Amino acid sequence: MNTRTPIRSTLHTAALTLLLSSGLLALPAPALAQTQEQGGLLRDSAGRTLYTFDKDANGASTCYSGCDATWPPFMAKEGAKASGPLTLHTREGGGQQWGWKGQPLYHFAADAQPGDANGDGKGGVWHVVKPSAKVSQAPAERPLTGY
Repeated sequence: MNTRTPIRSTLHTAALTLLLSSGLLALPAPALAQTQEQGGLLRDSAGRTLYTFDKDANGASTCYSGCDATWPPFMAKEGAKASGPLTLHTREGGGQQWGWKGQPLYHFAADAQPGDANGDGKGGVWHVVKPSAKVSQAPAERPLTGY
């Protein structure tokens, strides 16, 4: 009879418990499975770049009426739960849109392939999300122009 297996199993369980409780190992929250950081940019699970829009305010999307054809919202599946920097925002007409630190997230229709980031800087108001970058406040006099 091999008595090493139960001891080894107990030690593995104890080590995993210690790592989880100490914060050295974190299991991803359900919301985090929807996004990933690649090349310093936030992308959806298919590798498509995600953007924020300067005209959005107070966690509410202002991209409707044609804007959302060029900048489709990054929609959450029913039952999704926000976690950490990933937030959820209710869209006019229903549905939940993912957000990053309170700002709704979008795709850019002209990004043809995963990894494209052609929308960064469009109209001076669309920006890629850089999760590792320090957040700086934009100057108040910065003009908000079109899509």
